[in-house]
Amino acid sequence: MRASKGDTADTEKDSVVEATERKTRAWLAAFVVGLNLCPFARPVVGSDALRIEVCQATDPEGIARALVNEIAVIQNASEAEVATTLVVFPNALTEFEAYLEFLDNAELLLEEMNLQGVLQLASFHPDYQFAGEPVDATSHFTNRAPFPIIHLLREAMVTRALDGFPNPEEIPERNILTLEGLGHERIQAMLAALG
Repeated sequence: MRASKGDTADTEKDSVVEATERKTRAWLAAFVVGLNLCPFARPVVGSDALRIEVCQATDPEGIARALVNEIAVIQNASEAEVATTLVVFPNALTEFEAYLEFLDNAELLLEEMNLQGVLQLASFHPDYQFAGEPVDATSHFTNRAPFPIIHLLREAMVTRALDGFPNPEEIPERNILTLEGLGHERIQAMLAALG
């Protein structure tokens, strides 16, 4: 029996989602956990409570709807079910400025939904660049990922993690030193190895 055109399109969509999730998990393993860029990530990354939602939309309405849906999912789930969510955009927000604009709107949305202090957003992008830093600064790689990502975190979990960690304010500087120790060439090779 031959597959219909619709079946082929669905299979292609599924393979894009699977490849995107696989590459995102590889980035988490190699960078976030492997380099210990987030000292709190290991238990969550290795659990079923990490949710990765791949949004294939390319239009502003579709990507906004994906984020709103994921906010609802994390709000309506227990921490054991969904500790944290990565919303990954493989087909949209490729321009860093457009991504930042979307991020600003997402922060406003949390405010409008009275979710400040409940959820917070972390941002990752292939071309992430901190304002005021030289273009070639290694520090940018602390927030670089294979795809544009909005990370939804539970504020209570973040607070608990920080309260139990000595000198959390030193984490960003330690991460920069780790990445500077690797150098651009090694970091680029690690990113290329993600697939």
